[in-house]
Amino acid sequence: MKRKIITTGDGSKTIQIEDWNEQYHSIHGAVQEAYHVFIKHGLSLFKDEPVSILEIGFGTGLNAIITALEAFKSNLTINYTGVEAYPVSLEEVSQLNYIEQLNAKESADVFAKMHKVEWEVSNTILPNFQLLKRKQDFLEITDKATYNLIYFDAFGARVQPELWTETVFKIMYNALKTNGVLVTYAAKGSVRRAMLAVGFKVERLPGPPGKREMLRATKS
Repeated sequence: MKRKIITTGDGSKTIQIEDWNEQYHSIHGAVQEAYHVFIKHGLSLFKDEPVSILEIGFGTGLNAIITALEAFKSNLTINYTGVEAYPVSLEEVSQLNYIEQLNAKESADVFAKMHKVEWEVSNTILPNFQLLKRKQDFLEITDKATYNLIYFDAFGARVQPELWTETVFKIMYNALKTNGVLVTYAAKGSVRRAMLAVGFKVERLPGPPGKREMLRATKS
């Protein structure tokens, strides 16, 4: 499918799949969305303990680099697993301006390393940030009680409804430890009902710019 780099509302870039009219991040602001959904309402819940994170849709690596920067600032230890069935090319990565937008020139090599390290191998990106990239379909995930936090950042239900079903959320529920949390930008009623059906406690929270609400689900 045809892809192109576009600029979102906050000046940060993302990848658009033209055939779907779908983007990897919000057109209202890629960086703003990542901070609001995954850091403010996800990572910030974990203060003094090592955090094991599963990202559904590693994509451009934006959520991973922001998490690494936050881990460094807060002295958090992060074990980060990014699952992606269709990895972004290094040519596309070179056109993204996240380091500039994050005012993180000193971390340019960290972002580059995230994309260049081997898949299927755990890599030390920073002393307190381990990254494992898995090339895998989301339905093939078999982890059990492994993660504290899931960043659910799949393409939207409009273009890939099969990723927002009870089947998928049961896989996510099983992958989380007790009291583990899943956060996503989505807020559709059908998504919330699917989460509830597999056992999650679900909260509606204020959404990022351009969205009224988002969802946070907790495994009790």
